[in-house]
Amino acid sequence: MKVDIGMKGQDREAVGQILNAVLADQHILYVKTRNYHWNVVGPQFKSLHELFEEQYTQLADSIDTVAERARALGVHANGTMAEFVRDARLKEEEGRGLDSATMVGNLVHDHESVVKQLRADIERCDDQLGDAGTADILTGILEDHDKMAWMLRSFLNEKSV
Repeated sequence: MKVDIGMKGQDREAVGQILNAVLADQHILYVKTRNYHWNVVGPQFKSLHELFEEQYTQLADSIDTVAERARALGVHANGTMAEFVRDARLKEEEGRGLDSATMVGNLVHDHESVVKQLRADIERCDDQLGDAGTADILTGILEDHDKMAWMLRSFLNEKSV
């Protein structure tokens, strides 16, 4: 059935590309956070293990929101690891043998990278593509990433940030 929500098909497709890139970034960050949750060691093990779990759970919810928004626009939501790796603006990395401070620093960097990219995505959705709904969803996700980065930064001292 044709989607008739006041947006041109080409604009919906462009928003869909943005959403699929966000979806890919969210998956890369989800997998990295889950990996760190499983493999963190050291004196802050319990608190980081729990924080990583909170964050990957929050990312899972965000992933669902983004995919459902793509579908609401009549756009295919990517769902394979190959698509996520291909479309992600974040990069996977080897997670073996990392100390907890490196894990936290890597996640802070990724969350901050997502925030920067989301700012551009929000502006494009709202100003160029006329999709305030997606811009609003992405704004909420940006706020979540801001908070997750802050929570992680609190584990690091000022010199390492």
